[in-house]
Amino acid sequence: QYELDFAHADALTTCDRLTYLRLLLRSAAEETGAVVTFMPKPTEKAWGSGAHMNMSLEGPDGTNLFVTGAGRDRSWTPLARRFVAGLIRHAPALSALTCPTVNSYKRLVPTLADGSASWAPVWAAYGYNNRSCMLRLPDNRPAVENRSVDMSANMYLAAALALAAGLEGIEEELDPGDPVTEDTSGWVTGAPHLPRTMAAAVDAFEADPLVAKALPAGFVSSYVDMRRREWEDYHRVVSSWEVDRYLFNI
Repeated sequence: QYELDFAHADALTTCDRLTYLRLLLRSAAEETGAVVTFMPKPTEKAWGSGAHMNMSLEGPDGTNLFVTGAGRDRSWTPLARRFVAGLIRHAPALSALTCPTVNSYKRLVPTLADGSASWAPVWAAYGYNNRSCMLRLPDNRPAVENRSVDMSANMYLAAALALAAGLEGIEEELDPGDPVTEDTSGWVTGAPHLPRTMAAAVDAFEADPLVAKALPAGFVSSYVDMRRREWEDYHRVVSSWEVDRYLFNI
């Protein structure tokens, strides 16, 4: 597993770069007789493959609007907190685009099969440099990091709804509450839980009023239908886990 990073740019350019990166890696792997996968959770014992989305807003003069000051004096602005609050409000619906496959939700668990931390978010919470939260406000860059996004996402769609959610938070002056300081992987209750399945995320997506405002009705209807059919296909499959657990034990 490899982590790849590239410099920030405007949203459309960044989505283009990520799309090109996936094509480039597939081609490079094929040329060397290897394979590459962007499956969020290819094995139960491995860490998942995320695609953390880092977002910031700039003013007309290019000033970053999420922070003030620099170095030790740097602080997050009220506008950044409101943006975070919008993302938290719409986290369930947003998950249908940022985590769009059945397999995506195998990644969004607090621990791996051996009990060690997965470092994938489970709760719609935020914290300063807290890697266990869905939203991290990092120490080393002036951007809100959404850690729930994975590599199966269509980044154009995910970025569009994420921006709409953040802007709603700013417009309505939403308050995200206090930042989380502890490791959320051991939480039983707390902040709103991210959807546990693709089916739950799609239900939230269809019901969220912001989705109807931000995305075309025809797309929303087609997307919901496509993902529900995918869920039904998955739900018909009897897994080896079920056979091992139930075949001779009930």
